[in-house]
Amino acid sequence: MRVSITISAALVALAGAGTLGAQALRQETRSLPARVPAPVAAPAAAQGNPAFPGTQALFDGYVRDGKMPGIVAAFGIGDYPTQFIAAGRIATDAAAPAATPDTLWRVYSMTKPVTAMAAMILIEEGRIGLDDPLSKYIPAFARMRVLTSPDTSLDTEPAKSPITIRELLTHTSGLGYNITAQGPLLKLYEAQGIVPAAVNTEVEALARRTRPATLAAFADRVATLPLVYQPGTRWHYSIGLDVMGRVIEVASGMPFDRFVQQRIFDPLKMTSSFWTVPPQDASRLATNYGFVGDQLTPLDPGATSVWLKPPSFPYGGAGLVMSARDYDRFLHMLTDQGSLDGVRIMKPETVRLAMSNLLPTGVTFGGVAGNTGGTRAATPMGCGAGGSVYLADGPGGVPSKGTYGWGGAAGTVAFVDPVKRIRGTIMVNYFPADRWPVREQTVAAFAGDLTRLRP
Repeated sequence: MRVSITISAALVALAGAGTLGAQALRQETRSLPARVPAPVAAPAAAQGNPAFPGTQALFDGYVRDGKMPGIVAAFGIGDYPTQFIAAGRIATDAAAPAATPDTLWRVYSMTKPVTAMAAMILIEEGRIGLDDPLSKYIPAFARMRVLTSPDTSLDTEPAKSPITIRELLTHTSGLGYNITAQGPLLKLYEAQGIVPAAVNTEVEALARRTRPATLAAFADRVATLPLVYQPGTRWHYSIGLDVMGRVIEVASGMPFDRFVQQRIFDPLKMTSSFWTVPPQDASRLATNYGFVGDQLTPLDPGATSVWLKPPSFPYGGAGLVMSARDYDRFLHMLTDQGSLDGVRIMKPETVRLAMSNLLPTGVTFGGVAGNTGGTRAATPMGCGAGGSVYLADGPGGVPSKGTYGWGGAAGTVAFVDPVKRIRGTIMVNYFPADRWPVREQTVAAFAGDLTRLRP
């Protein structure tokens, strides 16, 4: 059975796309192990990582109990070999391939850190200024208006200050999001096609009736719509990273997706990261599911996925399909201060700036509540370039101050602890992402395994 849904219902499922990946580290990890085991592969024919029995048993249990068809995690400590832990298959079909480090997953809002780091490369090169006005790159944003009662009317007043690049990167621009908007604003966003995400072929057909056909047209149309709040005054989850894709195009002189490919994916040898899944790789694409009651029901089958055809344009906020291996390489680059395997992507100071608190003065970030497990931690948090940042050590020193991360609407999660040099990626695909406490349980199990590794 396929899930039949309207565009509004489908996109509401994405409302938790901003899960704080770093939140996962708040659990029971106490310290790094005194030693790390030799690498253990996760072969397609016979999964299992005996070096991490607790995490492996957790994953095996998820699959055995029918909570998900498959799951893959990648954990790294410093420059030791990445440890992959996998269980199950890429779909509920008994003949489906096993889930492996190279399975493809929809990472949704875990696209945002990738887009943000592309912007940081251009900031490093002086082609974008962190506090430049957005209108320098997209003139249509020169004169914005702001809603006076965003939940109930479309009445507006003039913006008191211009939107800046910093505000785009930290969700403080005043831009809204179709996945969190309500009332008249939601209707306006949908009528104008401001829906920069894909769900399945059914929803995509509806979205393309009104969605602009290019990134340039999308950004210009966004500029005609009112802001939710005055720029620089409040954290509000937004389409800022989608608009940032257009800024990257203008500043770099090349298409946004090509810039990401040439400056991040190719040099990092991320060969399984796609805006459109090529035909030869379609067999690796996991099916995305939705829960209907207790029933796990196909929402976007891998074999007929919307990601097998080009999107209207590359969505900088939610457009990528990636493997656990590839996302780990991206995080490893951040852990290593901008380089990996001798290839430098950014300067160390650029990485440190990107993963620092970039919020405008006086603005705070309290986390993203609800749909993807909740992020309202007691530890103070800020917002860096496309991801959240811990402003103090978590309980027991875990996570460390400066831990950066984000997550995706279909359950994926990623984090980097730059002090302990720990990184983690978890890949699953189902809505809603907080159906099971995968983040908390996975990191707790992994922490237990690390403790057992100590002599």
